[in-house]
Order: sequence, then structure tokens, then C-alpha cells
Amino acid sequence: MAAKRTFGISSHLYHNARLGRDHLLEIATFGFDSIEVFATSTHFDYRNPAAVADLQEWLGAAGLALHGVHAPVGESFSAGRWGPMFSLASSDADRRARAMAEAETALQIGRRIPYRVLVAHLGIPRHQAAPTDNSRDAARRSVDELQAAAEPLGITVALEVIPNELSQPGSLVYFLEALLERPNVGICLDFGHAHMDGDVLEAIETVSEHLITTHVHDNRGRTDDHLVPFEGTIDWAGALTAVQKVGYDGTLMFEVAAFGPSKDVLQRTRKARERIEQLLA
Repeated sequence: MAAKRTFGISSHLYHNARLGRDHLLEIATFGFDSIEVFATSTHFDYRNPAAVADLQEWLGAAGLALHGVHAPVGESFSAGRWGPMFSLASSDADRRARAMAEAETALQIGRRIPYRVLVAHLGIPRHQAAPTDNSRDAARRSVDELQAAAEPLGITVALEVIPNELSQPGSLVYFLEALLERPNVGICLDFGHAHMDGDVLEAIETVSEHLITTHVHDNRGRTDDHLVPFEGTIDWAGALTAVQKVGYDGTLMFEVAAFGPSKDVLQRTRKARERIEQLLA
């Protein structure tokens, strides 16, 4: 019998707030199996060992697994807006070093709480990026260093499909296959980002050999809305058929935003999960 597919919720849902025990209990109430914690200091203080210990206790109380951690992409997130951004692909040595230090600190959560993947951005989305933010050579050095630190912890770095030229599906596959010294880095397929930047079905097929985790959300093709699936314009029937075709049977991690009270969003996400399970069946 095939293993039961797992579904998770990213703490992105609560990104405007300080993550707390009640958030994890709420996620568990709606029947999800795991979480991905977004390491933004205003949301979860990944630099603080006491906060990591609290997270371990909350996970146990909620019966949730920590599937992954999203590496820091900015100094803060408040009222839907990012503070100054971090770039692992910055050609500015000081900026790259700062981004690496923050990512490696988030990686160390795994010393206390085992988890599978550290999701990382290569650079910054093109509409936010400065000319020095998205250097392929700087990205290569960062990812090789980050995966070297991740391996002793049993963690794999997953590079996320995001809207910039470094992080389109074909660019990521080239990066992994031709440029990295370490062969076991993977890809996080973000369905919403792939939809904004091209064809979701083609993206699934392109990254298939390196696909190790996902971000599942919807939009209408123009802005990164993080809608519940089936509330935007992604062809989910086609996308899920493609997911099955390439043999991905890992976690489907919902990365939805708080359009309305979190309980209402989780209720809609649970219904979307049921539709996804029907399509996969």
C-alpha cells in the first residue's frame, strides 16, 4: 500500500503575528499533519534558543511534525510589508555574509527539532531587486556553503521557484546540475510563483527530477496573492495530474495568506485539500 500523502500549513498564514502555541493547535484542529515555519524574526525568533524550545513543546502539544523551515528573506514582516531584504545571491560581500549568517542560524533549529528541508530563495524577486542582488556566482557559493552546513543535521536545502531569472524552473535545474559542487540540493516548487512566471504544468515537468517539497497556493497570474487553491486561476486538475505523472508523492505544503480570519482560511484550505485528494485519487 502506498504511503499516505501528507499535507502541511506554512506559518506564512500567521506571518503578521508572533507565532504562538495556539496557532499550531489551530492548524492541528483542521486536520493538517505538519508545518513549515517561516524564519522571520518578527514572526518567529529563530535566533533565540528559548523560542526554539517553545516551538518544540508546541509541536508536541499539537501533534504536528516540523517538515521544514523557510530561510529568512527579510529583517521583518509587518502589516503585509517586508523590511530590508536578505539575498544569498548578493554580489556585495557584506550583504551575502549577513544573509548567510541568518540562514545558518535558522538551519540550527534542526539541532533541537529535526526537520527535512530548509527552503531558500536565490536572490530577490525581480521587482524588488537591486542590480547586485541576483548574482549567480554569489548564489553558487552560498548554496554550496549552506548545504555543507545542512548535511550533518540531515537537512536538505530546497531552492524555491520565485520570480527572478535565477529561480525560474529551467534556471534552477541548470544551477543544480551544472554549477553546484554538492549534488544533493533540491527544488521547492512554488505553484503560485510558477503560475505568475509561466506555465505550471511545464514547471512541474522541468523540476521533476529535483523536486523535494512544495508551496501550494493560488493567484490570478499577476500578483503573488497566496490564495487558497481553486480561488485563483491555476488549473489544479492539470497540475495535480502532472504531479502524479512525475512521481512526486511528498508533502503538499499550503502557503496561504490570511485573507480573513485564520480559522476561515483554514476551513477553506481543508476543503481545498479534500478536492486535491479527490483529484489525486
